[in-house]
Amino acid sequence: MTFYLRRFNLPSLLMVFTAAILLPIGLLRVCAQETNTTATRAIVAPATTVSLTGEQALQRLMEGNDRFVAYQSTHPDQSKERRAALVSGQAPFAIVLTCSDSRVAPELFFDQGLGDLFVIRNAGNVLDDHVIGSIEYAVEHLHASLVIVVGHEKCGAVSAAVAGGEVPGHIHSVVDALAPAVEQSKDLPGDKVDNAVRANAQRDAEILTHVEPILKEAAGSHNLLIVAARYDLATGKIQILK
Repeated sequence: MTFYLRRFNLPSLLMVFTAAILLPIGLLRVCAQETNTTATRAIVAPATTVSLTGEQALQRLMEGNDRFVAYQSTHPDQSKERRAALVSGQAPFAIVLTCSDSRVAPELFFDQGLGDLFVIRNAGNVLDDHVIGSIEYAVEHLHASLVIVVGHEKCGAVSAAVAGGEVPGHIHSVVDALAPAVEQSKDLPGDKVDNAVRANAQRDAEILTHVEPILKEAAGSHNLLIVAARYDLATGKIQILK
């Protein structure tokens, strides 16, 4: 012992023992950090969506609606990992044009999540250049394969258009945009408001099918499906309008 103490003083021995203990711990930390980094890279991968045809996209929405109606929603794509993946981009598989009504929530009644739907909402789900441009963007740049126009039961905007008369402020712009659907459906039997809701959604879908150049070309080449639908407030059911 005296020999070793002469060759190695006490501080030197302590440094050797400390290094022997800390080196393995440091190696373990490095390995753990590398493992965590690899896992994080896997989680924060760019958001991708399997390419769907318009028919497949519609089927996915209707299956989600069936779950919603049955109170069996799965609330997909709402995890921490999903949010992280979407930071790098989006790839929604469907475009939804619907009303601003607080009772009408596409991600809920279609049981979809973050990054699944490109949603455009305004009172009465009316078309204008801004709405059409937004839809074109989602088709041309995000490659969505479905546009679904969703009107809904007891729409206040449509009710105002059916009632007619003067309306205050800029509300007249909404009523004016809905006037063609009211005129088109006025002689049909049944509830005038609901008839106009259906006519408006169908009219929107028909107009979008012929908007040049992006939407007409995409629909004509069968890369885009455009449909109209009605949402029932009481049952939560989506009905596709023919």
